[in-house]
Amino acid sequence: MFGNVLKTSVRCSRSIQSNLTQQAQLLRPSLSKTLVSSQQVAWRRFLSDDVRAKIHQAVHEKPVVLFMKGTPDMPQCGFSRAAIQVLSMWQVPPEKMKTYDVLADNELRNSIKEYSEWPTIPQLYVNGEFVGGCDILLSMHQNGELETLLENNDIIPKDSETVEASS
Repeated sequence: MFGNVLKTSVRCSRSIQSNLTQQAQLLRPSLSKTLVSSQQVAWRRFLSDDVRAKIHQAVHEKPVVLFMKGTPDMPQCGFSRAAIQVLSMWQVPPEKMKTYDVLADNELRNSIKEYSEWPTIPQLYVNGEFVGGCDILLSMHQNGELETLLENNDIIPKDSETVEASS
């Protein structure tokens, strides 16, 4: 239920932004650049450079970084539990994964949402790139995209490497 509401909300805001940009281009082409850049500034102006740098460093600390509620051993919400379970199913090695408990740091909890421009926790990053929240992670797991992402980023061995190693 929540996933559908979020997808609808994201689609609506993107649709509104797209419509505003198109209208601005029709009225005055130079105005559209101003409109888009002012929207980008609005997202970024609340994070200090120091906080942005710390989060940037955190998302690049390990190949897989998960901002979650709780810890892998004691997740504090079902979505964080699901994210950990999916990553465990793919046997992401502990040395290649770092988790951050956003409940232990309220500034981090709010700042990571602004950094990623994603309103919910958990949030998954692979090699510094934002992947998405629990709904995206589950969808990628179900359609095989997560396995491909993890293999292509050398987080888990490719299927052919696993077969060769066991022979």
